Amino acid sequence: MELNTAAEHWQAGDAVFADIRDPQSFAMGHIPGAQRIDNSNLGVFLESVDKHAPIIVVCYHGISSQGAAEYIAAQGFTNVSSMNGGFTAWSMSYPEHVNKE
Repeated sequence: MELNTAAEHWQAGDAVFADIRDPQSFAMGHIPGAQRIDNSNLGVFLESVDKHAPIIVVCYHGISSQGAAEYIAAQGFTNVSSMNGGFTAWSMSYPEHVNKE
C-alpha cells in the first residue's frame, strides 16, 4: 500500500496499524494508535481484530512487513496490506504524526 493511502486510512481511523518493529524502535517512535505485534502477542492480536477490517502492517522500510502481511492474510484476514517505505518513510513524510514513549 502506498504511503499516502495508508495516511488516508490513518486519518479516517478505519484501519488497524500493526507495527512489527522491535520494542526499542517502537518506543522511539511509531504511528499514533499502532499496535506493536511480535510472536509473543500475535495470537491475541489475531483474535482481537475483525477478519474483514483493514490491517496495515508496518516495519522499518516496507520489506519485512510484506511477509507478515502475507502470514496474517493466510490466517483468513481479507484486507491486509504492507505499507510501502515502512515507518522510515512515514516519519519523514509525517513527522507531526509520530508518537514517542
